[in-house]
Amino acid sequence: MRTVHSLKELRTILRGYRRQGKTIGLVPTMGNLHEGHISLVRKAAEAADVVVTSIFVNPMQFGAGEDLDKYPRTLVEDQEQLEAAGNTLVFAPGVDEVYPEGLAQQTQVVVPEVSDGHCGASRPGHFEGVATVVTMLFNMVQPDLAVFGEKDFQQLAVIRKLVRDLMLPVEVIGAPTVREDDGLAKSSRNGYLSADERRLAPVVYQTLQATARQVTDGRSDFETLEAEARDQLSAAGLRPDYFNIVNSQTLKPATPDDTEITLLVAAFLGTTRLIDNLSLTR
Repeated sequence: MRTVHSLKELRTILRGYRRQGKTIGLVPTMGNLHEGHISLVRKAAEAADVVVTSIFVNPMQFGAGEDLDKYPRTLVEDQEQLEAAGNTLVFAPGVDEVYPEGLAQQTQVVVPEVSDGHCGASRPGHFEGVATVVTMLFNMVQPDLAVFGEKDFQQLAVIRKLVRDLMLPVEVIGAPTVREDDGLAKSSRNGYLSADERRLAPVVYQTLQATARQVTDGRSDFETLEAEARDQLSAAGLRPDYFNIVNSQTLKPATPDDTEITLLVAAFLGTTRLIDNLSLTR
């Protein structure tokens, strides 16, 4: 496995693979990898000859007061995990390599509608940052396919739409959420939780499951269900950001006629913001 930091070197190496007729898969990450990330690498390795994992903490997707400065940078440990997982190439550029003229001068990619609401409402500008850097990575790597986790459900929807709308020749593959034994979705931010907070954290997934059972059993008073779920989270000691029941394709509020439904949740536990989701078919 090789690690490169410059776009020039990345393209030189990938040009050689393409000459050999090899297919290329991309796994974009911000590093501080856990088993959820590694599952994406393994999935990419099943579908492509060459796997490129990018490690870049993207400042454009962090808002004021968010955790950009304290976001863990663990390149050596990440490299060890990636090599064991069969990754081919690590692309770990610096901020100056990605944004040589600075953020203020950077062209941005905006994905309308699907970026609105949910995390998009709570984190203004976040999905513009995600869409921009992912589009840039697609142009840098020019992969045949890219793998993203379903834990970030809205992000995956944003990326799928930008690929459709911009007619990019990239197959976007979603990979299932990887969970701890108690149901907590694996996330780099779980490391911010104190021991007491970590014990409480599984209530997020438990609330999703309980609400999903009621929807499956026939309840369609979705606004009431959302309010009940927020109350459950509050009673457990969390501060709900949102709990939304949506159409799985449009991410707009679900109606009684919808058959594909996704429950989206974000809640603060202490200072840590946890997100999760659960999809179902009625």
